[in-house]
Order: sequence, then structure tokens, then C-alpha cells
Amino acid sequence: MDALSYLYEGLVVASKLNNIFYCFCGVFIGTFIGVLPGIGPTGTMALLLSLTYTMPTESAIIMLAGIYYGAQYGGSTTAILVNIPGEVSSTVACLEGYQMSLQGRGGPALGIAAFGSFIGGTAAVIGMIFLAKPLSDLALRFGPPEYFAVMVLAMTLVVYLGRGSMVKALIMVVLGSALSFVGLDPVDGYTRFTFGSINLMDGVGLVPLAMGLFGVSEVFFNLGTSEEMTIYKARAKNLLPNLKDWMNSIGPIIRGTILGFALGVLPGVGTTASSFTSYTMEKKLSKHPEKFGTGVIEGLAGPETANNAASTGCLIPLFTLGLPTNSIMAMLFAALLIHGIQPGPLIIQEHPQVYWSLVGSLYIGNIILLLLNLPLIGVWVRLLSIPYKTLYPLILLFCLIGAYASRNSTFDVIIMIFFGLGGYMFKKLDYDLAPLLIAFVLGPMIEKSLRQSLIISGGNLLFFLSRPIAVVALLIALVILSYPLISIFWKKRR
Repeated sequence: MDALSYLYEGLVVASKLNNIFYCFCGVFIGTFIGVLPGIGPTGTMALLLSLTYTMPTESAIIMLAGIYYGAQYGGSTTAILVNIPGEVSSTVACLEGYQMSLQGRGGPALGIAAFGSFIGGTAAVIGMIFLAKPLSDLALRFGPPEYFAVMVLAMTLVVYLGRGSMVKALIMVVLGSALSFVGLDPVDGYTRFTFGSINLMDGVGLVPLAMGLFGVSEVFFNLGTSEEMTIYKARAKNLLPNLKDWMNSIGPIIRGTILGFALGVLPGVGTTASSFTSYTMEKKLSKHPEKFGTGVIEGLAGPETANNAASTGCLIPLFTLGLPTNSIMAMLFAALLIHGIQPGPLIIQEHPQVYWSLVGSLYIGNIILLLLNLPLIGVWVRLLSIPYKTLYPLILLFCLIGAYASRNSTFDVIIMIFFGLGGYMFKKLDYDLAPLLIAFVLGPMIEKSLRQSLIISGGNLLFFLSRPIAVVALLIALVILSYPLISIFWKKRR
């Protein structure tokens, strides 16, 4: 009953007019960003992070979270109607949704995607209500060794499950960790990697780093690859799925909700893996798998539901363990730190109004998205006709303003441009940027936990072997990192 009473208080806070306004702004901007292929929710949150400095903490987190799950909704619209996924996690929607549009069933495809997303997101909030407290209580028993081991495991999962080469992801993790060490040593107070620059005494700013990597670099990258889009001209009508559509979709929606939420809670998995896994599962369970790829509604309902359930599930590790599991969670992590709140097991006890108002806003935001998306489908598709030569200069302008406003420093603008060029280079070389940002955020926490553990044990590394949770987490991380080598050795043996 405690959880329900806290939820009621959270709904009261989230229902205040100013918070409903910020929730609406967040989901509207998120949908807009999800529709337009380009900057993405991470870059958008980095742009708007400086605007949240003067906001109440609850309003800032509600708006930023709305951008996150709003983008998951918006990405499916263009995937279904234009065959262009606004978000990577919406790629699966192209496989069945666009084929349904070509058959004149774009309306039911959009309808089932919206209703499935609403059901998955709302059900995942229920899981968030009842799982957060037990996980927080478990995390309170963690000491520095356990935190170090769990964060190392989370980083390893990000590397293993990330996009592209595992070696490239490891390189990005090392680079992100090195950048996090710039500034003053947290224990001894010595300067590290500042090269005599006073501006680097406080370290590299997260806001200009994120803006450069995910905003400026995206603009540079798309300027060289943008192509004309062929927009589906037919009007989407009959948005409500019929009884047969519902009968075919109810099973995939239930399975997608459970699967998406479970995978979203795991560090490093995220929304993309959830939607692809759901699609594979539905194809395996189908009585007519040969029809997949020709416009079957089951292949759309399951992944879209899993996608949004996972986006809510990703919030649990952030708020209960203090672990940002992807680049978007890293931005939410930064927003909480800016407002003086340390994400982790104590946040529910020390700042219950922040956590429970966010949970309450997730209900309100899902309802707003359902009411917002279906009537405005035509508007969202027309947005794709905005010329890139108009859109991208505006994005660059907002990046420049946001970087300067973070600390009123022109040095941060230089840092942003530097990482924008670096991010562009990494994209060209097919390096995933998310591991770098996550390592940059987790680096100081991993260093602090390791040094605390060594201080407690008098410098004895065998101290970790006396802590069962730490041993298990480190062994799993070692196995994951060694798996490619083991598989190569096994193949040679065979």
C-alpha cells in the first residue's frame, strides 16, 4: 500500500498545471524529434539541458523523460508511412508497417502501433512502481566493492550488446573513461590531464561533450548523406484496428510488454534489442512465419509494444542503482546531478517527490501521446518536407547557445565544436558513440568505488574475493569480455 500511496502523491504533483505543461512540451518535442531522422533524443536532451537549470527539479525530469519516450512513439510514424525509421528502435516497424501502408492499411498499422505503445508503456509503469523499492533496498546493502563490480558489469554489457564491433566499443569506453579523469583528483586534489589549462580544472563539461557528440556531429554527418525522401501520399484513415486485427495483436502485445520491460531493466540492452527480439520471437511463434515481411500486423504490434515497455524499464537501473544504461539515461543522470540529486538507492527515500512525480507523469504522458499522435499523423509526415538546409543551421544555433549557457564560457563552445568534429570522424569510421558517453558518466563513480575499496582493504585486491556479489558480477563481466576469444579458440579446435 505504501507504493500506491506514494503513487497517488506523485500523480498529484504531476497533475499540477505547470508539470502537465512541461510533460506536454516533452512528449511533443520527443515526437517531433522521433519523426525527423537526424539529431535524436540524446542530442535534443543535451540541447535543452541548459534550459532546465532554473526549472523545478520535478518539472525538468518530467520534460526530459517525455522527450525520451515521446521519441519512441514518433519514430514509428515515419517508419510505417515513409519507410524511414525516425529512431533506430523503430527500424523493425519498417518491415511490416510500411508494407501495410502500401496495401492501404496504413491507418490500422498506425493505430495498433499507438495502442500497443500505450499498453506497453503503461504496463511497464506498473512494474516500475512495484520493482523500484525492492531493488533500492537490495542496493542499500551494497558497499564500494559491490558498486564497483556492478558498474564494471554494466559497462561490459554496454560494450557487448552495443552496435558494431566490440573492439571499437572498448576503445570508446577507454576514451570516455580517460576524459572523465580530466580535472582534479577526487581524493588527493591533484590536477590530472589539464595540460596547464585553468578551464580544464573542473573537468570536461558533460553538456558541451554531449552536444558535440550527438548534436553537432549528427548535423555534419547528415549534411553529407541526406537524400530526398519519397513520402507516402495516401491519407491514413480508419485508424482504429478492427476485431481481427486485435485478435491477431493481443498475444504479441502481451508478450512484447513482458519481454520489453524485462530486457529494458537489464543494463546495456535498451529499446532496439527489445524490438528486434520481439520481432524474432513473434516470427518463431507464428503459424505462418513465411508471411512476415509482407505486412502482418503481429510483426508490428509486438516490437512496438516491446520498444515502449523497454524505454520505461530503462529508468529502473538509473533510479535504483544509479546506473545509466544508455546515452539517454546518461543525460537524465546529468540532469539529476545538476539539480543536486545523486541517482541511486537513496533517491526514493531522500527525494520521493522527484521519483514518484516522474512515475505519475509517465501515466499522463502516455495518455497525451495517444491523444496527440493519432490526430496529428498528417502534420508529422509533412514535417519531413522541411529542407535540411533550413533545419540544420537552427540545430547548430541551439547547440552554440546551449553550450555557452551551461557555464557562460566560450571555452565550452570550443569543446563542443571539438567533440562535434570528433563525433563526425567516429561516425564515419562506424564507431558507436553511446559507450563513450556512458563511460564518461560512470568513470568517476567506478574510480571512486575502486579507490574506496582499496582504502578499506589496505590496497589488497583479494578483498573483492570476499564479497560474493562482487565476485559474481566480475566473473560475468570477464566471461562476456572473453567470449569472442573463447569462440575463436573453440572454432579452431573443431
